[in-house]
Amino acid sequence: MTPTAYELLRTTTERLAPEADSNPLVPLIADGTAHPRTLAVLALEQRHVIPADQRSFRHLAQRAAETGDAESTAFFDALADGESLADERLAPLLDACSVSETETATYEPQAGCQAYPAYVAWLALNGEPADVALALTANFASWGGYCATIARALRDHHGFTDEACGFFDLFAEPAPDLDRHALAAVQAGLDRGRITAVHLRYGRLVQRYEAMFWQTLADGDAAVRGR
Repeated sequence: MTPTAYELLRTTTERLAPEADSNPLVPLIADGTAHPRTLAVLALEQRHVIPADQRSFRHLAQRAAETGDAESTAFFDALADGESLADERLAPLLDACSVSETETATYEPQAGCQAYPAYVAWLALNGEPADVALALTANFASWGGYCATIARALRDHHGFTDEACGFFDLFAEPAPDLDRHALAAVQAGLDRGRITAVHLRYGRLVQRYEAMFWQTLADGDAAVRGR
């Protein structure tokens, strides 16, 4: 029996979920032992991730529209709009991390952190939009959990204001409208026969590239602390 979109999203998210102890950096942030410079680098890397992902989502929306896939178009347009809000909330975080405008403009991003948006760009060019929607939605659960943990830690250990934590709060908060768009996109993909097993490959790679993001930051944290 063909699963419903809800069932497929649930099982895919469960299959792709990272191990509880697989993120080397978030526990350090959670207990307050991560170096403050690491938080600054995290924010600086996101300054490059956000516009790249936004362009990828716009391209996916355009490709979906060209094939009459209105549901995937709406999903990726919503994601792109969300990146605009994320960009607005990033500036207070950079300020709280004492990052100057000069450093923001001249910072050189790290390959390990930018592999994720590079792969999302590959998906934007090559992936079936419905498959990509499923793979990305499965990844958002772990990303949202990390952001919730970081937002709490920034308040508890660094005294960051709500405004400074707004970037992480954005992704940690429930997003019922986006969830509805994701369900509609996946269900339409199932109905039209556009969901294939390749979504699991996409999802696994998305998770691995995100893991690379956190590992790169963790390596930098160890270096700055002399460990």
